[in-house]
Amino acid sequence: MDNRSDLWRQVDAASGRLIELSDRVWGMPEVCYTEVRSCAEHTAQLKAEGFRVTEAVAGIPTAVMGEAGEGGPVICFLGEYDALPGLSQEAGVAEHRPVEAGGHGHGCGHNLLGSAALLAATAMKNWLAANGLPGRVRYYGCPAEEGGAAKAFMVRAGAFSDADVAITWHPGSWWEVAPPLSLANTRADFIFTGKASHAAASPHLGRSALDAVELMNVGVNYMREHMPSDARVHYALLDTGGIAPNVVQAHARVRYSIRARDLPGMLELVARVRKIAEGAALMTETKMEMKIISAVSNIVGNTPLEEALQAIMEDLGPPHFDEDDKAFAQRIQATLTPQDIASVYRTIGLEPEDRPLADFTVPLNAKRNPLIGSTDVGDVSWVVPTVQAHAPTVAVGTPFHTWQVVAQGKMPAAHKAMVQVAKAMAATGAAVLTNPDLMAAAKADLARRTKATPYVCPIPDEIGPPLSMSAG
Repeated sequence: MDNRSDLWRQVDAASGRLIELSDRVWGMPEVCYTEVRSCAEHTAQLKAEGFRVTEAVAGIPTAVMGEAGEGGPVICFLGEYDALPGLSQEAGVAEHRPVEAGGHGHGCGHNLLGSAALLAATAMKNWLAANGLPGRVRYYGCPAEEGGAAKAFMVRAGAFSDADVAITWHPGSWWEVAPPLSLANTRADFIFTGKASHAAASPHLGRSALDAVELMNVGVNYMREHMPSDARVHYALLDTGGIAPNVVQAHARVRYSIRARDLPGMLELVARVRKIAEGAALMTETKMEMKIISAVSNIVGNTPLEEALQAIMEDLGPPHFDEDDKAFAQRIQATLTPQDIASVYRTIGLEPEDRPLADFTVPLNAKRNPLIGSTDVGDVSWVVPTVQAHAPTVAVGTPFHTWQVVAQGKMPAAHKAMVQVAKAMAATGAAVLTNPDLMAAAKADLARRTKATPYVCPIPDEIGPPLSMSAG
């Protein structure tokens, strides 16, 4: 395959429409489960491209699925379009300049993520139709990846029960197959209820919920010395009980994110954190309620798909950036620290170089030191053979969840990377569809990896999607 292939020409033919979609979504940043306009844009685009559309997938108002084709295997492309709070930023400027004070922004590039996945799905749909080939192509528009675990709820609801392969990507610094590493993660609120009282006249009659939160945090800090080094625990205070120090706080709420390398390890850590919360409640004579908000699994790799994607990415090569692209990337790099840039190079086992944008393909066997987060793609990977790419949408070294990512989200370099990775994803889907041996190997690999520990959704059955989580 090369750039003259019918499939890649289909990507080029549709790229302008999908770049426009990406830019529109960039301009309407919406956070976890509030992506009403962004989902509507993707839904309208699916209909315009000729997909059969299913809305409110898994009962989630901002989840959508488009399908095209008949018979044959089902190839899925996973898209996202949620933004992050507090990262409002003008596009195309290399200084912090919010569009709206305290506003949202696409600090993880999901405007590009969803649009490129839909571009790949559109190209593959048109290629199948042009060649009269059997097979079904699906695009899943998935909200709330940033902590809302929408894909986990979608998996639990059976949205992927008849899927054969799932393909996705994420914006980044490098042109590479994404390492199949992520942390299983539970988000849970710990809600303490005490008793109000006059803090000076009758402190002995009060029971402070805020004290309970503080004691819990201290206890978790001590636990950090005695947990696996690759586990992570962080928290945010949602309710401190009021602003009057002369009133004993009768209510307080803290949200914890508890991460570990795999599901069993995460569940064990969640149980330990809960015990600490119970101890804090006991010490303060308050009541504690633990409420699971969301949870995701670690990613399960798939060697046959990763090798197939790697060969395609090597064949295709990274995006072709021009001097203007590189000049703006250098201006962004000037806003970063040497540590920012060095840490990204370490993820692929290289020493820092004077390189504004990635112009090479990272080997599959690179000596990596990855920066590991969490994603609900993990839950899909437990039930469907899944593979991911990374594409260089930002200047080398750009930390994600920052204004610098938002500033680059509508630039020509980001658009070029988006189109190039759509070609890689579409070609991978076509390779699976036309090569029964590759599909069989991918399924066998997943079966082997999950044989000893079959998938169990980490979210309790009684917990539904936290549609109001962004309201606090």
